[in-house]
Amino acid sequence: MRTVRIGVIGVGHLGQHHARILSGMEGASLAAVADIDADRATRVAAATGATALTDWRGMIGTVDAVTIAVPTLAHADVALECIDAGLSVLVEKPIAATLAEADRIVEAAARKGVSLGVGHTERFNPAAAAALPLVSGPRFIEIHRLSTFPERSLDIDVVFDLMIHDLDLLLHAVGTDVSDVEVVGVNVLTSKADIANVRIRFHSGCIANLTASRISREKVRKARFFQRDAYVAIDFAARQAEAYRLVRGNGRPVIQGGALDVAAEEPLFRELADFVQAVQAGRQPTVTGEDGRRALALATRIAEDMSSQAAL
Repeated sequence: MRTVRIGVIGVGHLGQHHARILSGMEGASLAAVADIDADRATRVAAATGATALTDWRGMIGTVDAVTIAVPTLAHADVALECIDAGLSVLVEKPIAATLAEADRIVEAAARKGVSLGVGHTERFNPAAAAALPLVSGPRFIEIHRLSTFPERSLDIDVVFDLMIHDLDLLLHAVGTDVSDVEVVGVNVLTSKADIANVRIRFHSGCIANLTASRISREKVRKARFFQRDAYVAIDFAARQAEAYRLVRGNGRPVIQGGALDVAAEEPLFRELADFVQAVQAGRQPTVTGEDGRRALALATRIAEDMSSQAAL
C-alpha cells in the first residue's frame, strides 16, 4: 500500500492530537499542519516534524488527504475546497453546520470520487467495537454523556457538541428509522442549550433515552442496551464493556456473561488508521459522509424541537 501524504487543518484542542497520531502512523506521512494561530501551528509542527502553515491552501499539491478540525461553521467551506482539489477528507463531527452544507459535501465527494469520513470517534472506541456486535434488536437504550463546562465548542449547543456522538451510535446500532422524538433542553450558562434530554422512538419499536450535559461536576460516558434475554453495557471513558444473556435449558434459566475483552487502543488512533487505510484502498471510511449526514439530520430535528419549545 502506498504511503498517504496527509495534512491536518486546525491544530487546536483536537487537531493537535490528529497531528500527533498521524506523525507516527504506519502508512501515513504527515506533510503539513495549518492553523490561523501561527504560534500554535509552529509548535505542533515542531513536535511532529511537519511543515507549519497559517493558510491551509498551501497544502494543495503536497498532500493526498486532510483531516479537518476547524470550528463547525467553517467545515463546509474548507471541506468543499479540499474535495474540489481532489483531496480525501476526514471532517470532525458534526459534518457541517447545516443539512444543506452536509449535502453539498457528500455530493462533492461522490462527484470527485474521494474518500469522505466523519469524526464520530465513539464508533471506534474499542469498548464499543467489542460490545456493539452483541447488540441485536434492542428494545430500550439508555445513554448518558456528561462533561464539565468546556472552553471550546460554545458556538454550538450540547446536542451538536456532545449528543451527536450518541445519535450516530444509535442510528448504527438500531438500524431503523426514527419515528418520534421528545426533547427538552435548557440554556444554563450560555445562550445555547447546555443540557438536553431526548426520548427517541424507532420504527422497530425500540426506545432510546439520551441525556447530554456540559455543565456536570463529573464526566460520564455510558450506554446500556436492553434486548430480549440480554443486556450490554459500554463505559466509553473507561473503555470497558460487559454483556449478559439468559440461557434457557431443560432446567432453570442461567445468566451468563461478564466483562468483554477490549483492545488497549486509542479511539482516535483507530479512527485515523481507518481513514488512512480507506484512502490507500480507494474505499469509503467506516463512518461515511452519509452517516455523518444522518446524525446531523437527527441532531437538527432535536435542536429545532428545542427551539420551538423555547419560543412558547
